[in-house]
Amino acid sequence: METAQIMLIACVVVFTLTAAVIDVRTRRLPNWLTVSAFVAALVFHTVTGGLVGLGGSLAGFAVGFSILLVLWLIGGGGGGDVKLMGAVGAWMGWRMTFAVFLLSTCFAVLGSILMMTVLAAKHGVKHVKRRHGLQGRDMKTTGKQSEEARLHQKQKRRLLPYALPVALSVWLVLAYQVIAKH
Repeated sequence: METAQIMLIACVVVFTLTAAVIDVRTRRLPNWLTVSAFVAALVFHTVTGGLVGLGGSLAGFAVGFSILLVLWLIGGGGGGDVKLMGAVGAWMGWRMTFAVFLLSTCFAVLGSILMMTVLAAKHGVKHVKRRHGLQGRDMKTTGKQSEEARLHQKQKRRLLPYALPVALSVWLVLAYQVIAKH
């Protein structure tokens, strides 16, 4: 394995591990992490691959960012998740980013089902519905409600921080790439 590939893997693993830990603890992904990872990916790919490397990095960013942007616009995720996938895309390129997205979606769905099942068994179905806003009246927000209150309500409904399934997916895709090359 080449030095550049080892460096890329190390950077992506550290970045996604950090993102997962922060997202699990705080339910937020800070800009200092996602934006700096994006810039680092652009620099890395430009240094190691010139303009072709930069182009591949930007294409990966465009795929990761745009897919999650659409989901964010329809209320299916947070802004930090959009920036996370953009940065992952900048590191991994568009093909692997698309694979990460598909795999992370499967992990997110399975993880959410598992979490809901565990919570329902532990606290009851009514608690899960009330806590995670699964009842129609809980999903509505009034114009008087502050943006901070809406954000808190949205974060409360999330069962699984998205950086966790993204990190697992990134690691599996990277492992597959390493194994497939040998």
